[in-house]
Amino acid sequence: MGSVFSAANAIPELNEVSSNETCKRQKMSLSTFDEESPRLIPNLPDELSLQILARLPRISYFNVRLVSRKWKATIMSPEIYEVRKELRTSEEWLYLLIKVGEYKQQWYAVDPHSQIWQRLPTMPKVAEEQESRKSSSKLWMWNMVEGNRIAKVIRGFLGHKDAFDEMPFFGCAIGAVDGCLYVLGGFSKASTTSSVWRFDPMQNTWSKVTPMSTGRAYCKTGILNNKLYVVGGVSQGQAGLIPLQSAEVFDPSTDTWSDVPSMPFSKAQVMPTVFWADMLKPIATGLTSYMGRLCVPQSLYSWPFFVDVGGEIYDPETNSWIEMPTGMGEGWPARQAGSKLSVVVDGELYAFDPSNSPDSGRIKVYDQGEDAWKVVIGKVPIHDSANSESPYLLAGFHGKLHVITKDANHDVAVLRADLRNNRDCSSPSISSTSSSSSSSSSHSAAESDAVVWKVVASRDFGKAELVSCQVIDI
Repeated sequence: MGSVFSAANAIPELNEVSSNETCKRQKMSLSTFDEESPRLIPNLPDELSLQILARLPRISYFNVRLVSRKWKATIMSPEIYEVRKELRTSEEWLYLLIKVGEYKQQWYAVDPHSQIWQRLPTMPKVAEEQESRKSSSKLWMWNMVEGNRIAKVIRGFLGHKDAFDEMPFFGCAIGAVDGCLYVLGGFSKASTTSSVWRFDPMQNTWSKVTPMSTGRAYCKTGILNNKLYVVGGVSQGQAGLIPLQSAEVFDPSTDTWSDVPSMPFSKAQVMPTVFWADMLKPIATGLTSYMGRLCVPQSLYSWPFFVDVGGEIYDPETNSWIEMPTGMGEGWPARQAGSKLSVVVDGELYAFDPSNSPDSGRIKVYDQGEDAWKVVIGKVPIHDSANSESPYLLAGFHGKLHVITKDANHDVAVLRADLRNNRDCSSPSISSTSSSSSSSSSHSAAESDAVVWKVVASRDFGKAELVSCQVIDI
């Protein structure tokens, strides 16, 4: 497979062979096993053997598949993962995208139980599919909507002849549905692409699927009814990069895209003057699937200025958009570049609220009854955030909220929020103390004091930066 694991002495790299003689003995033993054992496990029906294999930890499959060709075919088949769902032995793994150096991106998966990290195969380059634009189109990139760092990248490329033709792939959106990871759109050679790539953990391979109808970068994704929705982002127009109001949905069972009504951006239509209407452009700054609907917070922007204007909600039952409740939209915490970071855990909508301090933040939860955001964790330990585009990420798995960030040693750490009275003293943890000074948050501060951040997994990635993450349950 070519997978790489970071845990010492846990699982050897599968692409290494000690000697030619060992390799020959392995081939002979596999051949003998196949010839003498027509069943998965001798003297047992394959149905029973399948249930036995389905109960094994998923991390062991990397070694189990070496037993024989039949075992490998079984481990890589969808059938065993269906059995795992029926037996409730499926496992949630965290998939993490990091940026190494200026432009190189790498995917890793981590098993929270074994704390073993696996490096995924490199995604095929979509840059080959896109033709470079003429020199006049190079100025389009000045309307980029994400971060000062991107502007610096563009300025650097503009300083070299034909350097834009070598512009790396970035600005993609990430989604996970039906047990697979999806990478959608982005910029490639200064062009927005509609390409979609899918990673199948069962096969440990990337494959290209049906592209989106529109090339877009920095779009937002969400899952409803086992379908992948894509909204907003930016695309190219004659005058530069244009914020998109369009949306579409992908059905993995049929490998097809369908149109979804465009976001109305109703509040963007009531600007007080024509000047502001021309200056401030509407853009989707987040997306979260909540209560069976898509919640899309929105902003008006004219880089580097962002103005929150609430948001809109898509209801798949009526196939229409409605305005987001006032408290939900106006109170949705925003991080840099106006983007919103949120996740749903056990039906509750959580969001990260950055503080003025570079080494902390707060977690808020949305109270639907009161249409208000409330602080539930008063301090989240964030380190080394000054020079990072994404110093923290949120994820929900095993029924709990997790924050992915860098610890005091600059290692990437996956932190789980645990109640203090449920603390496992044998595991490393970081106590949380409240940083809230508001009297109205005193009750929330008391709750945050009862939180312990447990280190679920960590790894030294050097100076790599966090980009995005997804959770896959198979």
